[in-house]
Order: sequence, then C-alpha cells, then structure tokens
Amino acid sequence: MLIRADALLCATRAHGEHGAVVRLLTVEHGLIAAYVSGARGRELRPVLIAGNTVAIELRARGGTQLPTARVELMTSRAPWLAEPLPAAGIGWVTTLAAATLPEGHPYPAIHAALGAALDAICHAPSARGWARAVAGYEALLLREVGYGTAPAPPPDEAWGDLLARLDRQGKALDARLFGERGRIHGQIMAARGLLIDRLHRIDQAD
Repeated sequence: MLIRADALLCATRAHGEHGAVVRLLTVEHGLIAAYVSGARGRELRPVLIAGNTVAIELRARGGTQLPTARVELMTSRAPWLAEPLPAAGIGWVTTLAAATLPEGHPYPAIHAALGAALDAICHAPSARGWARAVAGYEALLLREVGYGTAPAPPPDEAWGDLLARLDRQGKALDARLFGERGRIHGQIMAARGLLIDRLHRIDQAD
C-alpha cells in the first residue's frame, strides 16, 4: 500500500526510543495511524504537532502491519500554542477527531470542518470569532458518525447562547461518543473542559 496525501495531524504518541505513532486525518482515506521514525529528532519535532497540516507518504507491507509514514510540514499551528486559549482550542478539536473517528473511513465533511476550525482558531481576532466554528465542527461530527441532528450555530447567535450550546453539546458528546468510562475518557473530556472553562471566563470578564 502506498498513499500520498495532505493530512491534518490529530495526535502524536511516543513509541520506542526515537519514533512516534501519529494519527492523521485525510480527505480520501479518513483517519490513519502510522509510525514515524525519528519523530523526536530536531527536524521532526516541530512538524509532528497536533493541528499542523502535513504532506504524507504512507507505506505498509501487510494488512496487519502499522504503516510507516514520511511527513513534510505544510502549515504550522505551533505559534498559536503559546497562547492558552488557542492552544486549548487546537488541543480539543484535534483530540476529538483522533479519539472518535474510526480508522479508514473517509469523512470529507469532518476533514473540511476541522480544517476550518483550526484556521479560525489561528486567524480570528478573538475566541468570540472562532468558538462558533468549534461548535459547528462538534455538531457536524455528531451528525456524521450517526448521533444527533443538531444544526450548526447561526451566525448571529449571542455569545451567551453559544456558550449554552457548547455546554449542551458537551453532554451529548460525553453520552454518545464516550460510553465507556475510564482514564482515556477522562483525558479526552478534560481537554474539552479546559477549553470551555476558558471560554466561560471571557463571558465573566465582560
């Protein structure tokens, strides 16, 4: 198997002394897990950051073998990870895809929504400008994987109503996508809780 594609990097986990297992979301092949050799070296560390857009060359010798990947940076979101609120947003939207989507099933609409949410987080003037994109991405993911019929938030929705929508969606995500409780579930929802808490602080500051 040989795949060449652009991908959104959703997760990186150290594997062995020098490598890492990455989860990548592509348009045509959906979520893919692959091993990257030398992932912890100086050249690849800034590339293998969740949220980055990368070009991948994926190879596998057998159906049961984890593919190996070569990656090249296309778009870096690293500069925004120095800011707590954008970092929480990037961390959550990528974690959601990596933790919930089945591997090998294409979801082009989710790929587009995740890319749009990442772009909004990095380029909107404030969180008030990109929180709506995150809410829309969550609602779309729930619909695409077969749970819920919540529409995208309207463009003129008041900030307080948008926060209430995000609170409701959090309960839906927890109940429908994370039925099994445990350490991993707690880590996933903690990433969202961090984001929502920081968004509510904006409301309190005003």
